[in-house]
Amino acid sequence: MEMTQYAKNPIMPGFYPDPSVCAVGEDFYLVNSTFAYFPGLPVLHSRDLVHWEQIGNVMERASQLPLAHAGHSQGLFAPTIRYHQGTFYVICTNVSYGGNFVVTAESPEGPWSEPHYLEGAGGIDPSLFFDTDGKCYYIGTHPNPEGCRYDGDWYIWIQELDLQTWKLTGEHRDVWNGALKGVHWPEGPHLYKRGDYYYLMHAEGGTGPEHAVTICRSWSVWGPYENCFCNPILTHRHLGQAYPIKYVGHADLIETPAGEWYMTMLAVRPTEGYTTLGRETFLARVTWENGWPVVNAGVGKLTEMVEIHLPKWLPEQDPDSFTSRSRGKNAVPGSSRVYDFTRIEALGDEFLYLRNPEPSHYIWEAGKGLYLVPTSVTLKEQDSPSYVGIRQQHHRFRMEATLELPESAEGCRAGLALIQSNEYHLRLEASGHKLQAILCEKGQDSLAGELPLPEGENHLQLYLQVNGLKASVGYLAAGREVPAAEALDIRSLSTEVAGGFVGCCAGIYAVTEQESAGQRVLFSRLSYTAQ
Repeated sequence: MEMTQYAKNPIMPGFYPDPSVCAVGEDFYLVNSTFAYFPGLPVLHSRDLVHWEQIGNVMERASQLPLAHAGHSQGLFAPTIRYHQGTFYVICTNVSYGGNFVVTAESPEGPWSEPHYLEGAGGIDPSLFFDTDGKCYYIGTHPNPEGCRYDGDWYIWIQELDLQTWKLTGEHRDVWNGALKGVHWPEGPHLYKRGDYYYLMHAEGGTGPEHAVTICRSWSVWGPYENCFCNPILTHRHLGQAYPIKYVGHADLIETPAGEWYMTMLAVRPTEGYTTLGRETFLARVTWENGWPVVNAGVGKLTEMVEIHLPKWLPEQDPDSFTSRSRGKNAVPGSSRVYDFTRIEALGDEFLYLRNPEPSHYIWEAGKGLYLVPTSVTLKEQDSPSYVGIRQQHHRFRMEATLELPESAEGCRAGLALIQSNEYHLRLEASGHKLQAILCEKGQDSLAGELPLPEGENHLQLYLQVNGLKASVGYLAAGREVPAAEALDIRSLSTEVAGGFVGCCAGIYAVTEQESAGQRVLFSRLSYTAQ
């Protein structure tokens, strides 16, 4: 059995930020932030850290995940996934509703429980640690209790958590405020035990260019914690603004059954200085020297390929995998894919809605496809428009959609959208008579291109072609492109311009100025092709 193979970074391309990972026997499970998208917190599974499958989402019910009117980069922040004595735990923050909570499941595929909200657990980026004596500890963040001397003057704190009552109990202790002097934003903490030491690993410097991974250790959960003399143990902030991989931080550690260690973390891959894919999940090897972790020894930074010493595992060939059992319901992360809506009855778990979708606005009809019910809610509102999409996972890709507008299409528009946020997105809208390319920046629409549609033609094939920071949109006639706009500058759909914590998603949507019963837009096919 092949034991040496190579994982290609990023292992989860596109909008997969704030990764947390846990190992259960020979299986590895990864979760990521989703902010205002629904369902929340994708669950990825692998047995070799090279090949991954999505096996579900943690927060898939509206009762678990209220997102009404949440800002695009609000909602669910950084989750942590852990396993203890037959139960999976995910702890996370819904910054828009309820704060910090824990959900549990007997299987990582779900179903996951309703949230247990934690009273008195302020801050963000919570984590859980299960000690060898069975006790569970909550690791959190909050502002300096003596008063913040500057923005980001925070502390990491620890308190025992009673899993029977879901109450914090006993002593609350501030244990660490960062490895470096005057550090900003010590956050994303995770606690581990190796040998006789407790290790507290966390992020520093904010989630942008100064992001870093640092670590400290103690003989006791409660400290005092000693600083690693090699901190930060991983960062790219010293490599300059032109380096192709930036913002490295927010890490988590796993140990394989063979006793090897690996680290997941987030980073970005800008194009010409602009990040449209968002924060992605990367992987690195970890060795231990003098009781401290060393990341990518001899290199000291992330690498394109990561050597993995685990048996090769292909989910599509494993009869016990979720991929096999679900008959390929979910697309392989990072892959090209074609969705023939005439042949499927439900969307894969990789699809995302904005905030809490209204199920009656998405209707399947066997042999025909997926109907979107247009409403007056636009993509510019902090609401839930008739929209569903997937993450952009490549700097260059092409999306095509086949749709049929209703015969009574008065006021109805439908098409494709590339979305960074409510205020920054690109829309390709077909109405009864014309096709328009609209670029929204700072919440203001500008017409980037327009052309008439063939008279009486309500069956259309639209395309969106993205090449780095340029986009072209239009429709296909007899296989020939008829562009509405070409080489549009979309650098505004980047973190550097639009801000926030998300990457771009691309998908289908419908909107109308005159809501009327029975008005529906039929989508029969959607494709995403990496280039």
